[in-house]
Amino acid sequence: MRLGRIPWINAAPVYAAMDRGIVPGPGTVVSATAAELNDLLAAGELDLSVVSAVEYARDAAAYHLLPDLAISCDGAVHSVALFSKRPVTELDGATVLRTASSRTSHLLLELLCRHVWKVAPNFVSARAEANDLVALETLPHDAVLVIGDAALHLRASGLYPVREDLGDAWKRWTGLPFVFAVWAARRDVDRGDALGLHRQLLESRAWGVAHLDLIADEAALRTGIPRHTCRAYLGDLDYQLSYRHLAGLTEFFGRLAKDGLVPDGSLSFLTAA
Repeated sequence: MRLGRIPWINAAPVYAAMDRGIVPGPGTVVSATAAELNDLLAAGELDLSVVSAVEYARDAAAYHLLPDLAISCDGAVHSVALFSKRPVTELDGATVLRTASSRTSHLLLELLCRHVWKVAPNFVSARAEANDLVALETLPHDAVLVIGDAALHLRASGLYPVREDLGDAWKRWTGLPFVFAVWAARRDVDRGDALGLHRQLLESRAWGVAHLDLIADEAALRTGIPRHTCRAYLGDLDYQLSYRHLAGLTEFFGRLAKDGLVPDGSLSFLTAA
């Protein structure tokens, strides 16, 4: 089995026990950004991976969702944010840079701009990983959408007077949690192998969630982000996919489909039969 993973802090609790050999892992683990993992899974170069929620919506017929496994929030997510030089309601016609590393956040931002803030910015794709943040300052823009560890770094910099947390904005708009990423298996992968790896991921997640202090310590050393920031961030994330999370995911897909941004596909889960 070929498994995909995101190298950011937010996915660490799911893989922590595998990384340590406490829980067996697959033969191959590929680390890449969410957008890159989307493409690798779609191309058949991965068998199972964490992917952007919208990657599943884009081609639901190709994938099975893994039950009870996601990266989600019920309010502020901290690591998916629009950093702006002026209030978001004043961004009509403005240049807004969007990280090239995410697709779910792109479409969530489009929905918020259109239906909540009532603005139509000029979106421009840009690299916005942690090591790209200095270069971003040289690009002409009024706001920038940044995700993952880079968003935590940019928040600490204080360079932008306005910061809009997209998880919090969604919760204020809908009253529901938001699912940013899911784990999906290709439908042409052996079902038994996929189910086995799903069990291992759930076991690894259970260990990781029970050891968030340790994971925060390691994340702080690796990224330079303050330890208390890492711990608070991990504590606010949810790695389950409960009925309430599914309600939020279904609402998101429904709003995207209504705006013609994704096909109107149903959810299909990996099962034993």
